[in-house]
Amino acid sequence: MKKGFTLMEVLVGSALFLIVSVSAYSAFISILRLANASQSRIIAVQLADEQFEIVRNMPYVNVGLTNGIPLGVLPQTRTVNRGGFTYIVTLVIRNINLATSSIQSSSKMVEVDISCPECNPSFTPVNLTGQVSPANLQSAASGGALLVQVSDSSGVPIKGATVVVKSTATSSITNTDITNDEGILQIIGVTPGIGVYRITTTKSGYSSDQTYPDANVLKGQLTQVNLFIDKLSELNINTVSLTCQPVVDFHFRLTGAKTAGTNAKYSQNLFTNGVGNLTLNAMELDSYTLIPTDTNFDLTGITPFSPIKLNADSTQNIQLIAIPRNSNSMMVSVQDSVSKLPISGATVHLYDSGSYDETEMTGQGYFDQTDWSGGGGQSVWGSPSTNKYFVSNSDIDTSTTSGTVVMAWNSTGIPYNLNATGTLESSTFDTGTTSNFFSLDWSPINQPIQSGSTPVKLQFATSPSTTPNGPWTYIGPDGTPDTYFSVPGMQINSSHNGDQYARYKIFMNTDTATVTPSVNDVSFTYTSGCLPPGQVIFQGLSQGSYNYTVSKSGYTSYSGTVTIISGWQQQTVLIGL
Repeated sequence: MKKGFTLMEVLVGSALFLIVSVSAYSAFISILRLANASQSRIIAVQLADEQFEIVRNMPYVNVGLTNGIPLGVLPQTRTVNRGGFTYIVTLVIRNINLATSSIQSSSKMVEVDISCPECNPSFTPVNLTGQVSPANLQSAASGGALLVQVSDSSGVPIKGATVVVKSTATSSITNTDITNDEGILQIIGVTPGIGVYRITTTKSGYSSDQTYPDANVLKGQLTQVNLFIDKLSELNINTVSLTCQPVVDFHFRLTGAKTAGTNAKYSQNLFTNGVGNLTLNAMELDSYTLIPTDTNFDLTGITPFSPIKLNADSTQNIQLIAIPRNSNSMMVSVQDSVSKLPISGATVHLYDSGSYDETEMTGQGYFDQTDWSGGGGQSVWGSPSTNKYFVSNSDIDTSTTSGTVVMAWNSTGIPYNLNATGTLESSTFDTGTTSNFFSLDWSPINQPIQSGSTPVKLQFATSPSTTPNGPWTYIGPDGTPDTYFSVPGMQINSSHNGDQYARYKIFMNTDTATVTPSVNDVSFTYTSGCLPPGQVIFQGLSQGSYNYTVSKSGYTSYSGTVTIISGWQQQTVLIGL
């Protein structure tokens, strides 16, 4: 009697065979890939060695790039097909000096980079560096030298920035190189010339800069050029009406204060989209002025005030409040002459020699607390006092110096407790309605160096109109409890928008027992119900001369004249106590 295989046995056997076959195939493919990667790497190393052999066997004077510094016969980049692979060969050649002179060249550094974009992903580029020297070392310099220092606006050196030196007199030199760890690129043996070298610098994620005017290079002398680039930022622009409805397709012009020669470095005609928004990425640190150019709407408010300061590596939200256009108009922005904050409740009176006579009042734009000497225990700010707060811990002192928050003196003989963090929680600020919050500020900006890197930090909390007593969740600029406002003027996270009540919390510490940080002013800006803070607009004006006054209780009044021209214009008024 013959026995056969059952269906189950056939299926199990087939599955085992398939598993073994797939495993063997995968192992075979892995071995092929490994061999492929190894072969491409070996060829790349051989190519790098060949480049050095070429350099070593050519006259020293020819060792250079066809359009670089030093000038020579070698192309900076070329493509080579070898062994079924396509390689990119890149050369970097620099004059260098191993002694003390910054002008004379004693040898040349040669760097060979071999990359293979089409090779196996595991392929690692090959980089070899060496140097060649002339027969008579330390020969007299044939030209001058350039030292290019690339930094950010705060003076921090930028490593790895690309620097391009281009001759504007001829097209024979376009030298490309990168800065070292100190943000410096030094180029020796540059052909002399007056105003003939345009030097530009760029880096991914950063702004760009170039020389204005073009740089000089003198024989036997070192020319230093300082260029500044910063991390790019983002502008989010939102256009709404006085009732917070989107104003779509609103046209305006945005112009930066930085110049490229005689022209503004940034100046663009822009407009918001179908929901009243516009996001501008890759924006440079600068101060930007915004002017409406729309044919249907005027601006009755810009928050924050224009010009708008954009910091490096940040996101700045801008709210534009638009109203239907009515002939010629003037927007008046009223600011505190010291803090430059918008002033709410200021009366603006505009009149001419004829029949025009109008008065407007600016909306509430900010809360500003400058005194805490009244002590704690007050839930709502201003009820009844503006010099009190809610609660603080034992490491905070508000009474020794009126109008200043400092760390408390330690009675144990050590002036200030190095192991403690002083905290103060403000009373509740009532904005009156749902609000959008913009920036949190305090002073002084500069704290004693001995107190540490961040001796003063703040967090911010808000609550909706339905829960005026909290709960209060204090968060930082990124919207989490793990971060703090460490620099005055930072953007308040948009998660607070739509709330009515707000509080701030101060955190203080010191690294030196005899030094304390201090705070004498805390403020935050906001818009309430889309009423522009510290701003009013007068519309339907005829062209000609007008008088205006600005007044507010406790401030010095201001009077002036203005000439109304065609379209929209802005007048900024600073008043002081």
